Amino acid sequence: MTTTQEPTTAHDPAGTEEFTREWEEWHAAGQRALADPHGFLAVTSLHWLDAEPTRFPDAPGAWSTGPDGVRVELDEGEELLLDGEPVRGRYDFGVLPERASRYATAGEAVIEVAKRGGHDIVRPRHPDNPLLRAFTRTPTYAPDPRWALTGRYLPFEEPRPVTVGAAVEGLQHVYDAPGEIEFTLPDGGTHRLTAFNGFRPGTFHVLFTDATSGVTTYAANRSLSIDEPDAQGRVTVDFNRATNLPCAYTDLATCPLPPAENRLPAAVEAGERIPLERGGQP
Repeated sequence: MTTTQEPTTAHDPAGTEEFTREWEEWHAAGQRALADPHGFLAVTSLHWLDAEPTRFPDAPGAWSTGPDGVRVELDEGEELLLDGEPVRGRYDFGVLPERASRYATAGEAVIEVAKRGGHDIVRPRHPDNPLLRAFTRTPTYAPDPRWALTGRYLPFEEPRPVTVGAAVEGLQHVYDAPGEIEFTLPDGGTHRLTAFNGFRPGTFHVLFTDATSGVTTYAANRSLSIDEPDAQGRVTVDFNRATNLPCAYTDLATCPLPPAENRLPAAVEAGERIPLERGGQP
């Protein structure tokens, strides 16, 4: 859907200094989280479990999955800490819900046990991983209030299940979409993006690509969090806060791809750019 309405920004240009300061604080917090010793840059491998108990070089124990969920069998001298309690011998993690993760500690490492796209996985995280140790920063566009837009939340009568692809070939994710976010870009085009539920109740998570994707921004996806609407259904769509998902940095992530309708034809020159780790420019 495209029209020629005038764009509406969510911030007065006179407040650019305060706008920039708030953006810098937000961006710095995201960079600290990315550089966490057990964050995604610390992931050393991605193991897809099956019924055969299998040992991996970067995690203790033999791991398998079946109708009763994930199981680990630890040899004598091997130990995990789960919720602060030592685990030895055989331990059953049980059946994990989709997109759930549990984390066990093994020395300096953290072992993530998760379900993604209906498959059980083990994903060890080591703080000495070279990708993490070499990380410096993520390039971005300069913050610009022109890209902080006032939009509208348009709820569906009922949430719609939406199947999307993933960064891992052959994997699919299914998310409930409660509605759409409508906004007008600075070029005058009005668009709608399918929104998924956010991490906090009432908030939204939007996956999108645009004309910068694969040029100055990561090709597969970018992500935008949107706070809950006000009483009139208005929301702030601040593309300055468009972020890379973990798959922008590592092939060991199972990130979802945007639904087909979330591919914007315009160039959104705001937010995070291609990571240096993927050949991005400073």
